[in-house]
Amino acid sequence: MRVSVFGLGYVGCVSAACLAKLGHDVIGVDVNPGKLDLLARGVAPLVEADIGALTEEVVGAGRLTVTADAAAAVAASDVSLICVGTPSAPNGSLSTEFLERVAEQIGAALADRAGPRHTVVIRSTMLPGTCERLLVPLLEKHSGRVAGTDFGVAVNPEFLREGSSVRDFFAPPKTVVGELDPASGDVVAALYEGLPGEVFRVPVTVAEMTKYADNSFHALKIAFANELGAVCRALGVDSGPVMDVFVSDRKLNISPAYLRPGFAFGGSCLPKDVRGLVYAARRADVSVPLLDHLLPANEEHLARAVRLVEETGRRRIGVFGLSFKPGTDDLRESPLVELAERLLGKGYDLRIYDANVSLSRLMGANRDYMRARLPHLGELLSSDPVEVLDHAEVCVIGCADPAVVAALENAGDRVLVDLVRLPDAATRRGVPGYLGLAW
Repeated sequence: MRVSVFGLGYVGCVSAACLAKLGHDVIGVDVNPGKLDLLARGVAPLVEADIGALTEEVVGAGRLTVTADAAAAVAASDVSLICVGTPSAPNGSLSTEFLERVAEQIGAALADRAGPRHTVVIRSTMLPGTCERLLVPLLEKHSGRVAGTDFGVAVNPEFLREGSSVRDFFAPPKTVVGELDPASGDVVAALYEGLPGEVFRVPVTVAEMTKYADNSFHALKIAFANELGAVCRALGVDSGPVMDVFVSDRKLNISPAYLRPGFAFGGSCLPKDVRGLVYAARRADVSVPLLDHLLPANEEHLARAVRLVEETGRRRIGVFGLSFKPGTDDLRESPLVELAERLLGKGYDLRIYDANVSLSRLMGANRDYMRARLPHLGELLSSDPVEVLDHAEVCVIGCADPAVVAALENAGDRVLVDLVRLPDAATRRGVPGYLGLAW
């Protein structure tokens, strides 16, 4: 394809050279004459592994040219990649100045462009909603044309690491295509045809959010490892072997486990062990702000569920699920027990169903915990999910076992507060009466 790349900074320069290497005819566009002069001579304007030789090769072959003329670049290309910067202010707010300027330029160029449908692809990092609420209206205003019909729009975040960006481009962990319409997605997918990694074709807002999910988690991992290392050092433990054991676990630690939004964590291990580690750090005079905020973050997630129930304005509540996770009767530090306790304390009329919890079978610490937190559990528990449904104006769904899912098929106009993401949550989102906790 013929591709114009707007913004020849780190992402734009690497993307332009690598796309040219794939065989596309690429036009680089920038307002900086110094960058244009270097690239025109086949010299990369940045220091990065492999980019120098690659730039020299594709410029020499005539597959990468540069210009300061945005209109000419759009007229001579099928696809425009926007790779300009989106710097943040000290308060974290995102600057979209450069995105807006380029969108206006491309829109004006599209107004006069003839030929096949052009596709505008935003590669810059931007918050969800930026494309559809800001950039698409600008493109339509300045072009006089309709996005998704007269021209294509897609979001294509990059996952390039400085120092290995060229290698990352040709061996991506994934390719994410946020498509305004299927034809736009087809164009972007074709750009990277032949590269490894799974291709995700998703709504535009999902594509915008994926970069933030990735980078926030990378930051979280680094901060976690560093804090744990500091605690280990204070306790006289070598953190190296500790983390060697940690990362070797690909079933739970380095895996999709625990990375699906849902309800708060609980049980006999996680809260206790986090408290114990934070206590040890404090005794050793080690500041661990990340670890120290795990339990408050968990508490806030539980409070969100309480607020969702309160906002319904209804008083009769059916709670489905009570143990701290499915398949067990362990009630110790269960967030569902805490939720039920708070709702009772606020005067709500509760009925509770959990297939695994029977008052007569509770023993030991589990029984003692229940007596302390919900002494009147026997009056609230039901062995029949339909009975709980019949009582409820609001259904709080803390488990998704087959009996519960079957009962909810007859929920009618009851409000559903979904804490576990029901199997049909994707189709329920946005439907009146359905409230997903984190989706």
